[in-house]
Amino acid sequence: MVCYNPFRATGRSLFLAFSTEDEWKNGKLAGLIRALGRWALSAVVTLARSNFSQRVRKCRDNVFLWRELLYAISPISARLPGSLADRVAEGHSMNCMLRILLLASAILACVPALQAQTPSKHAMTFDDLIAMQRISEPQISPDGRLVAYTVGTPETESNRIAGNIWVTSTAPGSQPRQLTQSGHDARPQWSPDGKRIAFLSSRDGASQIYLMSAQGKNVTKITSLSTSANNEQWSRDGRSIAFTASVYPDCTDDACNRSRDETAEKNKVKARTYDHLLFRHWTHWSDGKRSHLFVVAANGGVPRDLTARADYDVPPDERGDAGDFSFSPDGKQLCFTAVTDRPEAISTNGDLFLVPVTGGEPKRITTNPGFDGHPAYSPDGRFIAYHSQKTAGYESDRWRLMLYDRANGKQTELAESFDRSVDEIVWSPDGKRIYFTAENEAEKPVYEIAATEGSAPREILKETYNENLSISADGSAFAFLRSSLTMPAEVFTARADSGAQQLSHHNAARLTTLDLNPPEPFWYEGSGGTRVHGMLIRPPHFDVSNKYPLLLLIHGGPQSLWADSWGYRWNEELFAAPGYVAVMINPRGSTSYGHEFTDEITDDWGGRVYEDLMKGVDFVLAKYPFVDASRVAAAGGSYGGYMVDWIATHTGRFKALISHAGVYDKVGMYGGTEELWFEEHDMRGTPWTNPESYHKWSPSSYAGDLGKYRTPTLVICGELDYRVPYTQSLEFFTAMQRQGVPSKLIVYPDEGHWILKPQNSQFWYKAFFQWLATYLK
Repeated sequence: MVCYNPFRATGRSLFLAFSTEDEWKNGKLAGLIRALGRWALSAVVTLARSNFSQRVRKCRDNVFLWRELLYAISPISARLPGSLADRVAEGHSMNCMLRILLLASAILACVPALQAQTPSKHAMTFDDLIAMQRISEPQISPDGRLVAYTVGTPETESNRIAGNIWVTSTAPGSQPRQLTQSGHDARPQWSPDGKRIAFLSSRDGASQIYLMSAQGKNVTKITSLSTSANNEQWSRDGRSIAFTASVYPDCTDDACNRSRDETAEKNKVKARTYDHLLFRHWTHWSDGKRSHLFVVAANGGVPRDLTARADYDVPPDERGDAGDFSFSPDGKQLCFTAVTDRPEAISTNGDLFLVPVTGGEPKRITTNPGFDGHPAYSPDGRFIAYHSQKTAGYESDRWRLMLYDRANGKQTELAESFDRSVDEIVWSPDGKRIYFTAENEAEKPVYEIAATEGSAPREILKETYNENLSISADGSAFAFLRSSLTMPAEVFTARADSGAQQLSHHNAARLTTLDLNPPEPFWYEGSGGTRVHGMLIRPPHFDVSNKYPLLLLIHGGPQSLWADSWGYRWNEELFAAPGYVAVMINPRGSTSYGHEFTDEITDDWGGRVYEDLMKGVDFVLAKYPFVDASRVAAAGGSYGGYMVDWIATHTGRFKALISHAGVYDKVGMYGGTEELWFEEHDMRGTPWTNPESYHKWSPSSYAGDLGKYRTPTLVICGELDYRVPYTQSLEFFTAMQRQGVPSKLIVYPDEGHWILKPQNSQFWYKAFFQWLATYLK
């Protein structure tokens, strides 16, 4: 009879424990005890999750178990310092070893009881979702031995996400440790020598730059601006830190900014006055400030404004990020992206500029009509790699990988035939290769390409969703985030072509209690016979003999996608949890399936997309017999909300609908939104140059059919939403109410396009599920 070997199943963790135990390496027996203790704890988890208790009952010979334990720990003999090995071999220290063996025996005896007491997995609830820690911003140390990152912990009572800095070793089996405690910290950045970490903190009010040692000690405040400091970045010599801060362009020092803010605060008149577009963006009105690029000495001092008096933002407001500026290798220059076209509301033309760190007039180095961003200097300083969009006014154009030669100004496109959008850009330390991420069919692999014209990229981290890529100074290791629909983002590390290793497990314990089903991909023929990709999630405790309602989820953008990655605003696993089959389809307009597929939604908002979705529902109903065709609902946000509004005026096949921040009246949307380039591109003009399209693709044009189909619809919006003004939802709700359509309106006065505050999110999910339960159960 062959018996299950629990020790071999967990032996690797024991072996790795010895390889990372400092005291063990120093020949101290205490290291052995600690390493075995850690292994024993991991063994309990492994064994308790298995059906070990059933298998072990077949093994009546206890000697067998002892022999297997000794077999499992035998690999340590090669790592024992000579003198200690001799002592163990001679029988010295056997009392210690016997205690360890007795501990292992006690653990084994407890395994059946642990299994009996382990609760069965349950369907995820909002409380489970909101309790998840949110991992972000991993940065690998220059020597590749450590990764610093941010952990966000939701605080429901205070209605916010508390952030702290953590660090973990890249050595196998290491445990992360927390470096900061304030709950207001984020964005760790290693100094070039790896001895210090710069980070942002609002612990004293406005966000400022702080420094601490790699051990989390000797915290020093570097900036003390009246306005916030953001996006800090080290120069490569470690002497300077660049950052951005919002200032009044005509102010020459912080005292001026402070005085201007205090005067505005005291003024009883709160009227806003504007004479140009863009006057508000996403969730904020323009207050006359601009985000400027600054540099400050790493040991503190007065920051220098490198874009003084500039009437533009670095990075571009709401469409740029910290990757849109970088230091040259010699620390003498910065390259940044800015949008200088006017009016800003119709321009997506971001160009690259160079500015000396000593100050001076910025020099424009690109004149491409689309957006040029994410500049990254090659290690030798010869090139600047960046990603670029060719089409003016098209925010979802394909991002191309470009090289700018600093010597002659030549611009070269790499990977011209690569039909995906290049995102994060990282140079190899030798300057011969470039690494980048790009979404591909619901995943986000990491690619490698030679930094030469005519080269082609290859995937090095495949079929997974990866982001926030950083690389060690010697190029030996990457750090990045990886997530999936069944796992929130965690920190991973990898070497090129050697696979990835998970370093953090902040949500592992909670995940083991949840019944989460992985997504099942499917392909079908959409409009015009084009292949369309979708994913399906079965509900918890799935029983193939049962019939389940279908919930169609429609993504926003519209140039976006459903990806195999974890989300908090719209969590697909949570949508399936009440007993629904959640279906996510990436119809025409979705990204990561080629530029033509994305572009086919232009001036066709309710055409092929709608047909793709309806054919997708038909396909699922035909393929999966456990889906109940009589109980089908749909929900979407932003463009997904638009499509729900469109569905409400075009079909009665759904039992319930949920529209979040949906576009209802296209002419009103044009007049109320801020990013006019979006409407003008997708509708091929303005309401007065192309009124036919605005009328044709507006759900309000078909409002009379709301009373015909009478589909119960929940409408949700935020008053601070300037992307899709909340009045769009008011119009939609009013039209339904006047025609007697069962409907409900929820308006958040303190939220924008997305519902972000924990308590607001809790209310959102509760209302969402109550609405579906009313009409699907």
